[in-house]
Amino acid sequence: MSAVIPPPRPATGLLPVQPLDRLEDGERLHGLLWRAGPGWRMISSAVLGGGIGERTWVLNAQVSHGYRRTDPERHLAELARDAGASGPGVGLMTAADVRAHGHAHDAGAEAVATAGLGVRGWAAAAAQGATAAPPPGTVNIVVALPVALTDAALVNAVATATEAKVQALLDAGYDCSGTPTDAVCVAARAPRGGEAVQAFAGPRSEWGARLARVVHRAVYAAAPPPA
Repeated sequence: MSAVIPPPRPATGLLPVQPLDRLEDGERLHGLLWRAGPGWRMISSAVLGGGIGERTWVLNAQVSHGYRRTDPERHLAELARDAGASGPGVGLMTAADVRAHGHAHDAGAEAVATAGLGVRGWAAAAAQGATAAPPPGTVNIVVALPVALTDAALVNAVATATEAKVQALLDAGYDCSGTPTDAVCVAARAPRGGEAVQAFAGPRSEWGARLARVVHRAVYAAAPPPA
């Protein structure tokens, strides 16, 4: 595997993403890297760096549609290291071409989304859940907020982002709530002495409303026209 990394674009906004490019098993694949740096707490459902904790980068890596590796955490860590990311981070993967991402801003909140919707459906399906991981299709959402959130508010933010994602998919013409492998990462500033920490991130709170709007816009922009 060889990696060819273009120079980073000028950093603009809270969530600048660096496009990555690599050749893997003869296939040209792409990625998006956010070098957040220190001072961020993130909550994520990602296979690499999931849970709640301080993180310094987020990688959204494209993989092949026939992805068969059984060590995605290690694979993502290798890709991040090849791109020059160091320290603890979050790694997401998708079969979608991440170059077609959506990026939205709203009064300080910012979101980037990629949308692979080849394998989609409703979360509450009648069929029994499978034990094996489904193929990577995946709607991946990364959100950055310039304020500190409590742990409870971070969980609330994930729920708000998920609601906004479903709303965006319906507005884009999809009859589904997402894919079996959707992932989300919400980044908030680490608390600093004397600064207020937000206790709420529901869709009618100040920052939750902004988060919902940027997720909706980013997912809507990333979603390809329904087949």
